[in-house]
Amino acid sequence: MTTPRPTADLSADEARRIALRAQGFLGAPDRRSGVRGVLRHLGAIQLDTISVLARSHELVPYARLGAVGRKTVEDAYWKDTHSFEYWSHAACILPIEEWPHFAFRRRAYRNRPHWNHELPDGAYDRVIKQLRSEGPLTATELGGAKKTNDWWDWSGSKVAVERALMYGEVVCVERRGWKRLYDLAERAVPDDLLHDELDDTECLRRLVRLAGQALGVGTRADIADYHRLKGEQVDAVIAESGLVPVSVEGWGKPAWADPAALETSPRGRHRTTLLSPFDSLIWERARTERIFGFTHRLEAYVPKQKRVYGYFAMPVLAGGRLVGRVDPAREGRTLVARQVTLDGPKAVPAVAQALAEAATWVDCTDVRVEQVDVPDLREPLAMELARLLG
Repeated sequence: MTTPRPTADLSADEARRIALRAQGFLGAPDRRSGVRGVLRHLGAIQLDTISVLARSHELVPYARLGAVGRKTVEDAYWKDTHSFEYWSHAACILPIEEWPHFAFRRRAYRNRPHWNHELPDGAYDRVIKQLRSEGPLTATELGGAKKTNDWWDWSGSKVAVERALMYGEVVCVERRGWKRLYDLAERAVPDDLLHDELDDTECLRRLVRLAGQALGVGTRADIADYHRLKGEQVDAVIAESGLVPVSVEGWGKPAWADPAALETSPRGRHRTTLLSPFDSLIWERARTERIFGFTHRLEAYVPKQKRVYGYFAMPVLAGGRLVGRVDPAREGRTLVARQVTLDGPKAVPAVAQALAEAATWVDCTDVRVEQVDVPDLREPLAMELARLLG
């Protein structure tokens, strides 16, 4: 692909601020549109099984809006068919209006020659028939999720319903106790959206444009990663996506930006908050390092003795920078900061503020700091927390 001539030259700082505004962390939050507005704005909110303070899909709107109630978050996602769950960056909650634009991926799954799980004869039709007569249902209600206790040893019903989910004949309409609740797409998706009429090019053009808008500015790899597209898929449509080529100081690679993001200089109040490791601001390591000079890695799946920052280390955003990390836990109504990493003494007030707000949100009345990378900062952090929590 021939790289077009940049339409604008951005400094590294301008690119960082554009990215922060695009992701909802710079400027006044849109509280009127609430959680649904956050979902539409980001285009995808990643799901994950880990729950420390809360699950990641709850932490994402919290980080942008503040202490929105957790039931409010769940209702915003699942009530009245405002969203659906599908494979995007990973398993993600997606705005329901984007259903037609994932037709390319549903077609790819239907044409997939090899699968990790064999589909038993007749299981697919049985699941569809049962959902039609009894749905919505969980995998357990459909006949069992697993054959044994091994996580990968799915039952025939589970294989069938997951295959139907990928094909688009079935939709996850809610997470109930972290179990998917399945229903037929013909019941769950509004009639005007329930189609696969868009060709692959139109689907990809839309998703590339959405990724560029959500990122503000990004490289080819950044844009591809947002909905896990292939680089060549991005190359095929980016010229017609509406994004414009730009150069960014220090990036060393061509970039594209949302033209609306270039019209005004990003200004306004910065959010101070803990971030889920799966937040779309930081879910791509190379981009996080490039924009913030911050190495971010989830260590939940790293052996305990090899962890550097902790099981679920949450980066702390303040003043448009990543100023530290907190590995949190809960003991009753105490939020425990098991391990804290600070970017110097100046980070203490921001990290304390982020911890105090998070504690209040999850109904904790106290915060206990256990380990700080610079021991001399443990006492100032504890004192600042005591002041904030009264």
